[in-house]
Amino acid sequence: MKKNSFVSGTFIATFAIILVKILGALYVIPFYKIIGENGGTLYSYAYSVYSLFLNISTAGIPIAISKIISEYNTLEMYEAKEKAYKIGRNFILIISCIAFFLLFVFAEEFASLIIGEIKGGNTLKDVGFVIKSVSFCLLIIPFLSVSKGYMQGHKYITSPSISQVIEQIVRIAVILMGSYIVINILNKSVTLAVGVSVFGAFIGGLVAFIYIRLKIYKNKSSFKTKDETKQNEITTKEIIKKILTYAVPLIIVTIATDIYSLTDMSLVIRTSYKLGYTAKESETIASIITTWAPKICMIINAVAIGMGTSLIPHMVSSFTKKDIKSTNEKFNQAINIMLVTTLPLAIGISFLSTPIYTMFYGSSEYGSLILKYTAISSFFASMYLVISMSLQSLNKFKIVYMSSILGFITNALMDIPLMYLFKYLGLHAFYGAICATILGYIVSYTISLSKLKKELNFNYKEIITQIKKIILPTISMIIILTIINVFINTNITGRIKSFIICIPFALIGGLIYILIAYKTNILTETIGEDYINKILTKIKIKKVK
Repeated sequence: MKKNSFVSGTFIATFAIILVKILGALYVIPFYKIIGENGGTLYSYAYSVYSLFLNISTAGIPIAISKIISEYNTLEMYEAKEKAYKIGRNFILIISCIAFFLLFVFAEEFASLIIGEIKGGNTLKDVGFVIKSVSFCLLIIPFLSVSKGYMQGHKYITSPSISQVIEQIVRIAVILMGSYIVINILNKSVTLAVGVSVFGAFIGGLVAFIYIRLKIYKNKSSFKTKDETKQNEITTKEIIKKILTYAVPLIIVTIATDIYSLTDMSLVIRTSYKLGYTAKESETIASIITTWAPKICMIINAVAIGMGTSLIPHMVSSFTKKDIKSTNEKFNQAINIMLVTTLPLAIGISFLSTPIYTMFYGSSEYGSLILKYTAISSFFASMYLVISMSLQSLNKFKIVYMSSILGFITNALMDIPLMYLFKYLGLHAFYGAICATILGYIVSYTISLSKLKKELNFNYKEIITQIKKIILPTISMIIILTIINVFINTNITGRIKSFIICIPFALIGGLIYILIAYKTNILTETIGEDYINKILTKIKIKKVK
């Protein structure tokens, strides 16, 4: 196996995640048609609770393992590295079993926390059943995550990325075939179909875990080094302390995020209900905000996740060597890549919200309206994800705590007031919930960046320069899309028509943005001359000088 550099690792991880997210977005078209709107809401309930428990099990330790392995490799402490991996696996075993037990046994109690006492929608029994079905994933996904963390810590990004694709393909196959067989062949309930579908995550995780373990076994020599037999003076107690030091902040922040996500869902449902929406409308709005619109925006988040996968071991390596200048450069490069790639994606999805939402889920009274602003919110979320991962890599856990918690508090406090405000102004109340989320991220940005500048003397001139440079291609793209919209109406119905309409907008808008970004050297400065030249060579265009 070949180790990956920062940029190559970023592109490999990002490409794999984008492929996974595209598959994840596309499968919902037939899946949503099979289970319907009511089943879609059930599905979103199961995954909201599962996400919380999964992140408790996986958010901290796999990333901690990746960091520790990268750190010990840099310091040539190879025996301690392997010991840390084994201890991490034992932690995962205990945590995942406890998480599975709690989620399975108290499924209906969690269901009650989500839907409360509203009548006319899904029942507590239905929601409890799908939560139990998805709980089995906790017995395999955490082990998959820590194995991927082990490989990523050694700067092997390709195999973990491939495992994600394998996991998604298997999972989608189980979801589509399972739900179709349950409803159309066995004539069973939608609730059972959703239960089978969420169980597909367990099957996909199991297959991916087997693939990763085989890769590690077949390439054992790649993980062993010349000083592997050398005993480092690092005790088990010290390693456990280091794992906890790295993992606990990540777990706390992730739990806080997921708890707020669940709280957000509950607040939107109950507040919408109080503001005059029916129980079914309230459930639909909440599920679109928390599950279905974000699924379409997965491609935006994919860049951030891919960036973080490659960013962590490289930033840890530079920071361990006390090379603050290199650490600052990697941070700025990560943010610049995010700006260049995710901003035009978010704007494009927002502009085409009606045909895109219709293409995926069919016509919806609220879907396209929510997607229009969720795309912008997803851009803010992705940027903060990269910033948060960078802070964690630098062991700046207090900043992570402060920025995340204050951001979440801002979000929570503003949710209901803004929903009432938008309703008072004659607009849809759910716009208030989306605005509250964006305000929360802005608060988190401000705290994180100011603290990094103060404590590590980080310089953001490159980022400011990049923001100025991307104004031209971004505005040019918006103008072109607006002109095309004069001749091609995007407010149509029908999945096939929606798909056809999206093609000219995506091709022309994307081409304009890329050409201007290329001509103004934005792409070369951000991604690197070598990678641009590789792409140009393949499509037989003159290289950049």
